[in-house]
Amino acid sequence: MKRLILIAFALFLGFSTSAQIQRNRNRIPQANNEPSQADIEKRKREIEVQKAKYIQNFLSTLEADDFQKEIIKQYLNSYFDERKKLLKVKYERSFERQDAIKKLNETHFKELEELISKNDMSKIKEMVNGNFDEKEVKKEKKKKKKRKRKNKN
Repeated sequence: MKRLILIAFALFLGFSTSAQIQRNRNRIPQANNEPSQADIEKRKREIEVQKAKYIQNFLSTLEADDFQKEIIKQYLNSYFDERKKLLKVKYERSFERQDAIKKLNETHFKELEELISKNDMSKIKEMVNGNFDEKEVKKEKKKKKKRKRKNKN
């Protein structure tokens, strides 16, 4: 009798579990893996806005005047565009891509070295190598805003 009850309980549990799994499979909508043209355009605009904010945050850390910052901004925009082009090119070997990016990093800002200070140029090289911490800049901006609010009150 105990075995019969255990077998019946196991069957009941198994059937209810499989029914729930089957029901959940039917609920999940089949997503279209291909993004639409509108989605692609929207994402491109979002990326451009993020890039502009990133560059603006970086420029706020430099000691250059407004004219120099505008020139640096143009150089950074062209650098990111060139880097994007390099990343889209198909290379036979991965080290060829790395060499191309390294060459771009070394040559793209050569003309800019004469116009700005060495300190700012070192910051640009650090940013190009990926050592710029945008979160730290955002924290500093928030602190400055709080200080201004306190000073007004």
